[in-house]
Amino acid sequence: MATDHIKKLSAASATPHTRRNTPKSTSLPGLLGWACQALKPPPPRICGSADGPPVTSSRIKLDDGRHLAYREAGVPREEAKYKIVVIHGFDSSKDLNLPTPQELRIYFLFFDRAGYGDSDPNPYRSVKSEAYDVQELADKLAGASLVVPFVNYWWPRLPANISNEAFGRLLAQDQWSFRVAHYPPWLFYWWMSQKWFP
Repeated sequence: MATDHIKKLSAASATPHTRRNTPKSTSLPGLLGWACQALKPPPPRICGSADGPPVTSSRIKLDDGRHLAYREAGVPREEAKYKIVVIHGFDSSKDLNLPTPQELRIYFLFFDRAGYGDSDPNPYRSVKSEAYDVQELADKLAGASLVVPFVNYWWPRLPANISNEAFGRLLAQDQWSFRVAHYPPWLFYWWMSQKWFP
């Protein structure tokens, strides 16, 4: 009766060569969770608040209670033939310098987009909210007749030699951004609307 005499082993008494190697997968989610928390930016400090930096620019209060910082340039608003609101890019601010001859009588209104410079952040920022910010700013300050985003280098009415020369003067990373926005716009839209990365 060989079957009656089976030796029973407890888990504690088993030798390492008889145990199965089970991967310790619990450390990977913990590591990823820690990395996400470590990369998460701190909450924004609102300009002019008790723990925030001081306000150093002219600001206007929007209907939703946020403030947008702005700077005026060119001829005085009342004497202007053209009023232009200038929207800065991702790595810039209202402190752009656009030299313009005074005889053109252009009034420029530069502003810091939500979360840039002295402007308050908008936690629900989207392309539509940016457009509303520009509209409200223009209504209150400029009565703007023209809003200037960055140039579309593929505009068919722009002469090719001028377009190519202007595009060639951009920094390499800016050229890459414009190409992504032009050729696979879905990728640009995905990056701007995704919620995975801050």
